Amino acid sequence: MNGPFVVKIGGSLMDAVDPLIRLFKKRQLAVLIVPGGGRFARQVREMGISGDPAHWMAIAAMEQMGWFIASSEVNTVTSLRVPSRVEVLLPYTLLRNTDPLPHSWDVTSDTISAWIASSLSLPLILLKSVDGIRSGGIHQNVITEEVPTDDVDPCFLRYVIASRVKTIVVNGRKPRRLGNLLDGRKVLCTTIGF
Repeated sequence: MNGPFVVKIGGSLMDAVDPLIRLFKKRQLAVLIVPGGGRFARQVREMGISGDPAHWMAIAAMEQMGWFIASSEVNTVTSLRVPSRVEVLLPYTLLRNTDPLPHSWDVTSDTISAWIASSLSLPLILLKSVDGIRSGGIHQNVITEEVPTDDVDPCFLRYVIASRVKTIVVNGRKPRRLGNLLDGRKVLCTTIGF
């Protein structure tokens, strides 16, 4: 895999950002990073806020995570464009202007990253703190239809399948595994492909 592609870095991976960025830069990949909301979004949930205020506060949390990723010497962008190098999207203004998805805790940065990948006609790599998607406690190597899972937000699989976004979900805490995936080797992950 050479890219370009969209990579969502989950908010739970704050402590893994530097090795991931080094991997992307060393390989001179064209990557548009979509930041998760992480602890910033979790604080919004814990406040018990819902509806539009919660939605926009969670998007602002993604933006904060984006600035955190930018501190690893990553260029920032605020609009949709196919990347030519490693870049991180600061999504707040883009999403305020386009507002493409429902305002609900069922739609998180997972589905937002799928919308971005679909909009750019690029594949998506979803980096999480798990080895892929599990359903009923069983790891799923390949998914072609919706399955019950708590590893991604409730709208993610429906959106990816309906929009035909080629997606790989892999553990971002294991940079060597990601490197092997990028080299075309078989690794523990979940592929949602068409």
